[in-house]
Amino acid sequence: MPVTLDDKLVVAISSRALFNFEEENQLFEAGDEEAYMRHQLALVHQPARPGVAFSLVRKLLAFNTPDVQRVEVVMLSRNDPASGMRVFASAQAAGMRIERGVFTRGRDPFAYLRPLGAHLFLSANETDVRQALSIGFPAARVMTDSTPAGDRFPGEVRIAFDGDAVLFSDEAERVYQEGGLPAFQLNEVDKANQPLAGGPFKPLLAALHRLQQQAQASHTMRIRTALVTARSAPAHERAVRTLLDWGISVDEAMFLGGLEKGPFLREFEPDFFFDDQTGHVTSAARHVPAGHVSSGISNTERTAGA
Repeated sequence: MPVTLDDKLVVAISSRALFNFEEENQLFEAGDEEAYMRHQLALVHQPARPGVAFSLVRKLLAFNTPDVQRVEVVMLSRNDPASGMRVFASAQAAGMRIERGVFTRGRDPFAYLRPLGAHLFLSANETDVRQALSIGFPAARVMTDSTPAGDRFPGEVRIAFDGDAVLFSDEAERVYQEGGLPAFQLNEVDKANQPLAGGPFKPLLAALHRLQQQAQASHTMRIRTALVTARSAPAHERAVRTLLDWGISVDEAMFLGGLEKGPFLREFEPDFFFDDQTGHVTSAARHVPAGHVSSGISNTERTAGA
């Protein structure tokens, strides 16, 4: 039978999201590809420092056993193939079993998400993230200056999600943008029993839910999820009922009513947090690994005004 990834949680990740290649990236961004390649080859036996998504990837890979491989992490990078050798060598030195990679030498890599069937794409390149989202894949731009994940929960993968335009569609956010908070609250109370459509990260939450169920009886690793939203009562009800309608639960829900999210995320200590609002992502990145999801009306307007 042909090899397939259909039964696995598939994470595609760029080299800068997994490892700290910020100094090396200056050569790449300057357009000196040969200098970048020579530099990476010279350091091929020097393991790179952990990047923002390092903890998330390491913990997800811990769901794999010699008998069952439930998680597949694939390098998807604009690096050249020769520079990719350092990426694989650094992963091996860190004890990460990463066997597959696509290196495009500066070309757009996001199209390879289709044959991979990826449930998540993490990259430091905003254009690649936007393109991935546009073709229907959960994707986030890693904030490379984020605070690294803590180490108090080695047996738990902790992931936090914003609600509107991330787990849910931006339907309610559009009402807020057009009519303000009173219109938003009235709309959500009126539609409390009408589930929201899924947002770009619903497939990832569903895949994490399946992974937790598969591993529950036979594995020590666990997944703990949190919904961290600017919603407050009474608009909380529609969010909760939507998750119930999907048959997917989260372990914690924070309805913050516009409070700054960073301090709450500091207490939850996620391995990663996803949000569509740049202000919330910036607040979060001061405390935890964070990524910007370029979706929904807020990002459409930001792009149009740029």
